[in-house]
Amino acid sequence: MNIEEHMKVEDIQIREGMSVGDLLDQFYDAGGFVAKKLGIAEKILLKMLREKDITVFLSFPACIIATGTRGVIKELVRRNLVDVIITTCGTLDHDIARSFKNYYHGSFLMDDAKLHREGINRLGNVLVPNESYGEVMENFMMPILEELYQEKKVWGGREIIDEFAKRLKNEDSILFWAYRNGIPIYVPGITDGSFGAQLWAFREMHPDFQVDVLKDEHELADIIFEAKKTGALMIGGGISKHHTIWWNQFREGLDYAVYITTAVEWDGSLSGARVREAVSWGKVREDAKYITVEGDATVLLPLLVASVLEKI
Repeated sequence: MNIEEHMKVEDIQIREGMSVGDLLDQFYDAGGFVAKKLGIAEKILLKMLREKDITVFLSFPACIIATGTRGVIKELVRRNLVDVIITTCGTLDHDIARSFKNYYHGSFLMDDAKLHREGINRLGNVLVPNESYGEVMENFMMPILEELYQEKKVWGGREIIDEFAKRLKNEDSILFWAYRNGIPIYVPGITDGSFGAQLWAFREMHPDFQVDVLKDEHELADIIFEAKKTGALMIGGGISKHHTIWWNQFREGLDYAVYITTAVEWDGSLSGARVREAVSWGKVREDAKYITVEGDATVLLPLLVASVLEKI
């Protein structure tokens, strides 16, 4: 090996007034650990977003929507930089609930039994009072479900999400901007959260009310088969990540993929699986540009998106 053919490691230079973009450029040159990976992720994401005739998927789990990282996701959607969102039911819960009520700072070390007695739920180090969550969802959703039921009895999942999104008036909301920019939101596990619990409760009172989840799959098939190229920014694993790569295997895989995860690879989980594993399944193309970045998305995603927005 000719070592001189490799880039040399450069020190990061912190300068007064430097931009986030300048910092991430140095992450790439620094050549060290996750910093280098985040620098590569920025280059791939920029190339992906600058492509013509590309369909960009954004997938993420609900937990980060309970944090300030919701604003980073919202900005990608507000600026119309993604074409399809695939997420979990809790995203609907937290985005709707936070449109009406506040969540609060807490600690990982709080007394959970005491919190339970006080009607406060702990999500990591975020506090979610009962009145900021389930009560909000019920009060917002039930009157709208009555309206929708009078219109028709069978709704697709994406369709019903749109109906709630268009009734939200909060510009901090992801749903608000997704609806206004025509970005579909798909939640393959739509019953797994407070939003789904309200759908179930309504169905108990109206047995002919139905949510047709396969209608969403038909729409996703149309999106995939019509796409000339596809790329994905995937945050965290689980069903949202899998649904994104699963559908892309039907067009021989993603052309671009940036994946941020905290999960380990050695337990065989999908969340821990690096993007390279998806190549073996045909979910990511062999010649795709891709990277897995290990770390907490509440730290990495704001850095990545801020840098990309400076340059895009």
